Amino acid sequence: MNALPRLLLGALFLSLPLFLILVFLTFADFLDAAPAWIAALVGYGLLALLLRPLITGIVAIEAAIRAMAADENANPEVETWSPLVRELWLTLSRWAREIRATAKTRALELAATRAVQAALPEPLLLLDTGRRIVRANDAAIHLLGDRLIDRDLAGALRNPAVLNATDAVLRGEGDRVVEFEMAAPVERHLSARIARLSPPTSEGAAAVLLLHDLTALKRTERLRADFVANASHELRTPLASLIGFIETLRGPARDDATARERFLAIMAEQAGRMSRLVDDLLSLSRIEMNEHRAPTGAVVIRDVLRTVADALEQRAASRQVRFVFDLPEDLPPVLGDADELAQVFQNLFDNAIKYGGMGSTVDISAQASSRILPGARPGQRSPGIAVSVRDHGPGIARDYLPRLTERFYRVDPARSREMGGTGLGLAIVKHIVSHHRGALDIDSELGQGSVFTVHLPIANG
Repeated sequence: MNALPRLLLGALFLSLPLFLILVFLTFADFLDAAPAWIAALVGYGLLALLLRPLITGIVAIEAAIRAMAADENANPEVETWSPLVRELWLTLSRWAREIRATAKTRALELAATRAVQAALPEPLLLLDTGRRIVRANDAAIHLLGDRLIDRDLAGALRNPAVLNATDAVLRGEGDRVVEFEMAAPVERHLSARIARLSPPTSEGAAAVLLLHDLTALKRTERLRADFVANASHELRTPLASLIGFIETLRGPARDDATARERFLAIMAEQAGRMSRLVDDLLSLSRIEMNEHRAPTGAVVIRDVLRTVADALEQRAASRQVRFVFDLPEDLPPVLGDADELAQVFQNLFDNAIKYGGMGSTVDISAQASSRILPGARPGQRSPGIAVSVRDHGPGIARDYLPRLTERFYRVDPARSREMGGTGLGLAIVKHIVSHHRGALDIDSELGQGSVFTVHLPIANG
């Protein structure tokens, strides 16, 4: 309602007592009707005149408040002849400035809080009293998927211990810390800390769940134990040989030049084997330490395959082996680390050369992968490519295939050692492929050769 109707109605209400008095005086014959009407109109006009500054001022204040509500940067002014309205407007202006300053401060604090949450390297979830996820930072989305908001926590973390601890915290039973494991896409060891928020946030969050990755620590402990056990087992034989030959050279063969040369050659071979073994163990340990962090680079896999083949060309030529490539021209880049992928195919090419037979070929092909890779989100199929390395050797019995990627497992230990193998090559391949969120398939038939297929995710963009 604008100023004029309010002014007329306000003057009318204030004039009612005057109108009643004039009516009474008229009916009591103390005043004639004509003077009464004139007095009523004059009184009404005077009240309207007196009310005009107040009514127009109040209407102006309402308009100013609406303008400030519509635009937080608006700074309207109210012009009025009414001292009361002027004082009211000054009070409201000060209050509005304070409210704006407080709101701006709180908005900055909220933005800073959300920025800190987003930048946290540890996954963080905010939960309401019904265990529904109301906020998740970037690390949580990367770990658990991008469809977290408004889902029950059970849809993101299917671990009974974590869910029970969360329910207990939401019931007010105090903070909880739970250690648990996630199997996909790679094995992870995590610690979940759940704490209650009091009072709840404006979004309704009543608890915070913070995840801490213990994978590196757990793997360090396990790798230390595995390294000692494996190294001591595999190094025992060459060390015993070296010690025996040294004792022989110091004793019976001290002056036997022929025996000395033969023994030194064997000692050099055993020392080289130990050196290769230590290198492979260190390489495997390094890969396993970082296996839970997927690489993010884009690698031109065609270039990696050609480079590895060029590096092994002389070794292949010594066994009259040729590399035969069947690679599409439009082969897309894969998501990965170029050095690690080179190590994968160097191991596979080297095995194909060693076990493929004299004068044979190593066939390298690539095509679109039909595998659902471990890094794919639930319900989604990440595009990938499959790179196959085929040899034409004697093949491997199917009973042995499941164990080929175990550490130090050899189908023919004597032949493997004769070829210079450490028994760790395929274990390294398996862990690098797992680090890349890929998959390794092995197929072989006796007399038909073997095919090792590496499935890798395609790099987006």
